[in-house]
Amino acid sequence: MGQERFVMKCGGSTLAALPDSFFDDLRGLQEDGYRPVIVHGGGPAISEMLGRLGIESEFVNGLRKTDEATLDVVEMVLAGQINKEIVRRIQSSGAKALGLSGTDGLLIQARPVANADEIGFVGDVTGVNAEIIEGVMAMGYIPVIAPIGIDDSGQRYNINADTAAGAVASQLGVDRMIVVTDVPGILRTIDGEKRVLPSVTTAEIDEMIASGEIYGGMIPKVKSAVQCIQGRVREVVIIGGAEPGAFARAVREGGVGTRIVKS
Repeated sequence: MGQERFVMKCGGSTLAALPDSFFDDLRGLQEDGYRPVIVHGGGPAISEMLGRLGIESEFVNGLRKTDEATLDVVEMVLAGQINKEIVRRIQSSGAKALGLSGTDGLLIQARPVANADEIGFVGDVTGVNAEIIEGVMAMGYIPVIAPIGIDDSGQRYNINADTAAGAVASQLGVDRMIVVTDVPGILRTIDGEKRVLPSVTTAEIDEMIASGEIYGGMIPKVKSAVQCIQGRVREVVIIGGAEPGAFARAVREGGVGTRIVKS
């Protein structure tokens, strides 16, 4: 029986599309003594809701420009819709989950990012209240965390999910993070065939982006995984959530997906 804790980061749209087998794997891991913590995003769902409400989406260097009206929608979609959908799916598999927003109990403390004057209420994480996460796990629940931050004055912040996941993992003293995406890992063309790279350093990733080997929609996925490597987090594993059993294998024995390690 392991008591291994791990943090899993997943986009909201990816999690919504995952098969039941993924959530069965999660239940099996919890039953075997593993203690998962989930941090989720939800960019596409936020953009869709903003569109429905007639609020324009603007991005500055990949981060969503967030005024007060946008912040209301970000919180509603992340902490309300997506967070609860994930909790329901976990519970449907027979596991136990508890949804939390980063504002609950000052779970994710934040301050404005450096370019706040042009990007609005987007935050950097200054602290994580690990006691709450520990307490939820001790009660036998999987914490499911929406990346909204808060400061001492009660101001909310939109936090990049990868940044939040890395900060949570680091504060919990977890050295490995699992990033679940819709691809099986970082692909490299070897002898005319695309294969999953078993391991790669952050420096090699920069080279592959510069050479065009990592391109298109894969660039933000890989960059976001690298963003999770901060503090105590030494490695991040990118896996595809739709492949049956891949998630459980990645947690239990490794050798699945792509391991990204600090250069």
